[in-house]
Amino acid sequence: MGKLVGGAADAVRAVARDGMTVAVGGFGLSGNPTTLIRALVESGVRDLTVVSNNMGVDGKGLGLLLENRQVAKVLSSYVGENRLFAQQYLDGELDVEFVPQGTLAERLRAGGAGIPAFFTPTGVGTPIAEGKEEAEFDGVRAILERGIVADLALVRAYRADLEGNLRYRLTARNFNPLVATCGRVTIAEADDVLPEGSFLDPDDIHTPGIYVHRLVQADPSDKQIEQRTVRERPSGAVVN
Repeated sequence: MGKLVGGAADAVRAVARDGMTVAVGGFGLSGNPTTLIRALVESGVRDLTVVSNNMGVDGKGLGLLLENRQVAKVLSSYVGENRLFAQQYLDGELDVEFVPQGTLAERLRAGGAGIPAFFTPTGVGTPIAEGKEEAEFDGVRAILERGIVADLALVRAYRADLEGNLRYRLTARNFNPLVATCGRVTIAEADDVLPEGSFLDPDDIHTPGIYVHRLVQADPSDKQIEQRTVRERPSGAVVN
């Protein structure tokens, strides 16, 4: 059955260990590998360094790892939706490295491409630049940023074939493709796993299967949204 394994718990337990660096895909709660995150929580591993665009919200997404006190350090660009994260940081329980969003994306891409470091002007003259090498290119100051290589990468796809080729949908395409390439071991969950003998069309593949080591069927779940805002629909409004 190709790279498909029986369940997320077994897939994660086989590689999870204390102190590892875990990169996690998704943007907000969109595209979060929720099945794999729950499996990581259940594994009980501790002292994790988590690399993600955000840390979920209280009780959802990566917020579950924070609740279980499994995270020692976070590299992230936005954490404003999680009160527990803020409390753990202020209490000195959590080490935090804030990374500008574009820089985080490029650090993940660089790690996946085998590029150890790169220069960027983003963050020059701010606390982001403290302790980092600086150089000047054509009169523009830039700081050195390291590529990120994670021990474990967790991603969520909309559709996958048994060779591990992945296709994402809409907002979930933010960060998931980058995270998938930077893991020494990458585990993907997919909403729709194609049956044996069926393959994604090459033009529809966002992450080639060569980057994916294990594949699991995602648990069916409601789409999670950080803040749901609704208003009364005007009379006569047409809904497409």
